[in-house]
Amino acid sequence: MKPLFTIHAGEYLVGSHIEAQFKDWRVWIPSKDTGIDLLISNADNSKTASIQVKFSKDYLVTHGKPAQRRKLVSCGWWTLNRQKLAESPANFWVFVLHSFNQKNMQYVIVQPKDIYKRLSHIHKPSKVIQSYIWVTATGNCWETRGLKKQEQNAIIDNDICEIDKARNLTPFLNNWNPLEEKLT
Repeated sequence: MKPLFTIHAGEYLVGSHIEAQFKDWRVWIPSKDTGIDLLISNADNSKTASIQVKFSKDYLVTHGKPAQRRKLVSCGWWTLNRQKLAESPANFWVFVLHSFNQKNMQYVIVQPKDIYKRLSHIHKPSKVIQSYIWVTATGNCWETRGLKKQEQNAIIDNDICEIDKARNLTPFLNNWNPLEEKLT
């Protein structure tokens, strides 16, 4: 049997989270892929925000070393099209980090122009951007692709003095405030 309608796991997780946490918001699913996965509106549908969802399974379990597993909550990996990111029509991109512990979902909510600027600063020009996002047990969030082992350990140990600030995604971790501001 073939389903008539499905959404991918990340879209479902974001939509479910929004419905559970923001009772006055409405979640809409576009019928056509235009670079917007979900449309969110306020209760009277007078204001909207568009979201592009990027989902990753948790790579901590399969690729993380035992010492890292104790100090990290989740580790995601994305392959992003640089041009699509630069030209994104969405108001926000939401990176979903599905923790192996399913009760601990993590969301990085960021405007596409901001994440594009950060990733372009960090990574060499190419058509695709490989991005690794780690969430630490201390509640910090970092883009770690290309870091040396010493720098990775510094992030895990929260000794971040020497780490490029463009890599720090902590202000976007589980921060739904910009979306809330757009809808009020």
